[in-house]
Amino acid sequence: MEREAARTRIEYLRREIEYNSRLYYENDAPKISDYEYDAMFRELTELEAAYPELDSPTSPTKRVGGRALDKFEKFSHSVRMGSLTDVFSADELHAFTDRMEEALGADTEYSVEPKIDGLSVSLIYENGVFVRGATRGDGLVGEDVTENLKTVKTIPLTLKEPLPYLCVRGEVYMPKSVFNALNEAREAAGEALFANPRNAAAGSLRQLDPRIAASRRLAIFVFNLQEGSLYSDGREPETHIETLTRLSELGFTVLPEVKRACGFASVWEHVEHLGNMRPELSFDMDGAVIKVDSLAGRKRVGEGTSTPKWAVAFKYPPEEKKTKLISVDIQVGRTGVLTPTANLAPVRLAGTTVSRATLHNLNFILERDIRIGDTVIVRKAGEIIPEILASVPAERDGSESVFVMPTHCPSCGRPVVRDECGEGAAIRCVYPGCPAQNARGIVHFASKGAMNIDGLGPQVVELLLAAGKIRDAADLYTLRAEDISGLERMGEKSAENLIGAIDASRSRGLERLLFALGVRQVGEVAAENIAAKMQTLDACFSATVEDFLAIEDIGEITATALVEFFADEGTRELCQRLTENGVLTEAVAQKPSDSLAGLTFVLTGTLPTLTRDEASAMIKRCGGKVSGSVSKKTSFVVAGEEAGSKLARANELGITVIDENGLLKMLDK
Repeated sequence: MEREAARTRIEYLRREIEYNSRLYYENDAPKISDYEYDAMFRELTELEAAYPELDSPTSPTKRVGGRALDKFEKFSHSVRMGSLTDVFSADELHAFTDRMEEALGADTEYSVEPKIDGLSVSLIYENGVFVRGATRGDGLVGEDVTENLKTVKTIPLTLKEPLPYLCVRGEVYMPKSVFNALNEAREAAGEALFANPRNAAAGSLRQLDPRIAASRRLAIFVFNLQEGSLYSDGREPETHIETLTRLSELGFTVLPEVKRACGFASVWEHVEHLGNMRPELSFDMDGAVIKVDSLAGRKRVGEGTSTPKWAVAFKYPPEEKKTKLISVDIQVGRTGVLTPTANLAPVRLAGTTVSRATLHNLNFILERDIRIGDTVIVRKAGEIIPEILASVPAERDGSESVFVMPTHCPSCGRPVVRDECGEGAAIRCVYPGCPAQNARGIVHFASKGAMNIDGLGPQVVELLLAAGKIRDAADLYTLRAEDISGLERMGEKSAENLIGAIDASRSRGLERLLFALGVRQVGEVAAENIAAKMQTLDACFSATVEDFLAIEDIGEITATALVEFFADEGTRELCQRLTENGVLTEAVAQKPSDSLAGLTFVLTGTLPTLTRDEASAMIKRCGGKVSGSVSKKTSFVVAGEEAGSKLARANELGITVIDENGLLKMLDK
């Protein structure tokens, strides 16, 4: 093909691919088949390889993800990406509109729009070309995630007009359908499930390998102009809604369901309308944002210390619905505790169908007088975990029955006991050979906070147990790839990867092993403290209650549980086989320091690489304290992505705010 003919064909293919991507990802109305789309994409890739001088950084082929990064660079925002003040009731929202109308007049107009539950980012364009994208971070400094943002199909790589400079703010999210498919795939692979679409989107956007981000099919809604001219002649819109219209004309996917409203009654009507729409939307929203629409009016009202005075976010209460409690199943946990789980008549709740909910324990059921056959009120705690709030006695017809906890374990058939120690009035199976405890114990042994054996989830453990390949955790270290590859859904590559992960776990050290063994009352921090004191597994076997009591944060209940655990012949035999199979039983971490002694930290927002539990554990190991609220006694606030009211409170009190890197420097990591 001649060079000019190739240029013409390349330009045509780029236009067609972008056009059909928009139809597929934004309008959900594709005009061509996946096969035709893939054929065009393949042809474009081949032409760009044959004519490298015709390649372009804005080509659709650049959305598939480039080379993996070593780390994300910090990015300073030229315009602060602030947060909003939350309101939780109609009265609080009415008070906001009263304040605005007192300042701006009774005819003040507002924009009312959905608050997308995702991850805020800024997008920068120069001469109409996307050049930089960053996360919100603490509002002033975020992370440069440009390469990952290029993989988001609904972010235009070039604008429809070559404006000299433009910076916009948007919310990256994972559509519900993509989230459900992703979790189904992870469950089949034995991987940990994402808690909700927001966490999945945040985790995807922070992948150092852009190809992983590309596979997650993220999307974006743009909702604000940060800076720059929207017109080549310098003319600017006068209202926020005009701004959104103009951004849409330039090729951005802007927030849907935005309405202009005047007066509280009109505002509240649309807030309720958005709330009623939530279950049917293709994306998660956790509130409605109400803003003064006039840009000049916003300037008159002004900004607070950390939030604008001209906008609030109304947060919807958790959705509650009635349904029938059909029956109760009993699950046996890894420590033998019997937990009742309700089987419900399926009900749509917060965007998903709910048919099961935990009943926690017998006391929970008795306190709420919950009976089989009852009409019950259900909601999702934190919009994630289904829970039963109460029964509705007024709707009983006499067919209901009182629930009775079993006297024998449903897994092994052995008698159960009532255990008042540590976990409250738990009903427990104390038989060490109980199959249900064994399976869950192995899953816990392989979990991230324990031995971190990637790919060894519940389904894989069940397959290995059912096939007789393992009896307990020690048998994992005798497995060969050929033992695994013949199992259902486990090919040669999966088997090799799992064997590699098992081998890597041998050197985790005593800290992780103690937590992995599943001693009652011993969490990650306690396991680290015990390992630091004892140094070897043998020392744990010979330790007394007094020895354990001398360890920080170990009380009498935990010390007694430890002595009982290590006195058990089954524990001794299991640990001996782990040692024989090459598992390291000595401490590998350094002894905790007291470098943060006397300092109190508050954690807020999502940190780039650490969970809050991990960061808290690090601080405590160095002698620091972690508090849940900001006060004058707070030494430092550690702020991550989407930091909220705690960050605002810290700024008000003049408390030093640091990010994850700042914390790691203090910890000398």
